[in-house]
Amino acid sequence: MQLADAPRPAKGRPAGMAERIYQQLKDDIFEFRLLPGDRFSEGEVAARVEASRTPVRQALHRLQREGYLQVHFRSGWQVRPFDFAHFEELYELRIVLELEAVRRLCQRPIDEQPAALQELQRTWMVQPDQRLQDGRAVSLLDERFHCLLLEAAGNREMARVHAEVSEKIRILRRLDFTQAPRVALTYEEHGSILGAILARRCEEAQQLLKAHIEVSKAEVRKITLHMLHSVRQKAAGAGDVIDL
Repeated sequence: MQLADAPRPAKGRPAGMAERIYQQLKDDIFEFRLLPGDRFSEGEVAARVEASRTPVRQALHRLQREGYLQVHFRSGWQVRPFDFAHFEELYELRIVLELEAVRRLCQRPIDEQPAALQELQRTWMVQPDQRLQDGRAVSLLDERFHCLLLEAAGNREMARVHAEVSEKIRILRRLDFTQAPRVALTYEEHGSILGAILARRCEEAQQLLKAHIEVSKAEVRKITLHMLHSVRQKAAGAGDVIDL
C-alpha cells in the first residue's frame, strides 16, 4: 500500500474525521497511489492518518458501498480491480439516459430555454481565450454539463440515476482531461451539441452526443491501461510486487 502521507487530523467529531479519511483514500485511489489489487488493513490506515479505527472503518465502508474497495474475511481490505466490462455497461446506461434527455429537450418550443441550458451556454459557448485550461477544473465542468442536460430534461429520477452513474465512472472519466488537446476538443464538442439542441435538431444533437461520449470512453480506457502499466513497471523496477 502506498497511502499518501496525511497531516495530523484536527480533533473533532468522528464524522468529520471519517470524511477527511474518506477523501484522502479516494484521492489515493484516483491518483493511483493505491492501485487496483492493493491490500491493506484498518490498522495500517489508522496508524498512517493518526486516527482511531472507528472513523477509518466508516470511511472504508463508504468506499466499499461506492464500489472502490472490497473486504475479505481475515485478509483485510483491497482496492477493487478495474472491471472494464462493468464500466462499459455504465457508459451504455449513461448514453441511453443522455440521448433521452436530448430528445425531451428538443421537443420543447424553440423559444423555451431552461435555465440549465442558459448556464451551459455561458460556460461552453465562449471564445477560445475565455476557455479554462486546467484539466481538473474542466473535468468538473464536463460532468456538470452532462448532469445539467438530465436536470433540464425534467425527470428527477433519470437525473438521480445519471448522477449515480457519473459518480461511479468518475475515476476513469477524469483522465480524459489530462491532455490539453482533449480539453480544447471538449469545448468544441459541447458547443456543437448545445448548438444542435438550441436549434432543436434532435437527430444531429444525439449523434454528436453519442460520438462525444464514445470517443471519451475509448480515450480514458487507453489512458488507464497506460497509467497502470507505467506504475507496474516502476514498482517492478523498485523491487515491489503489485498484484493487479
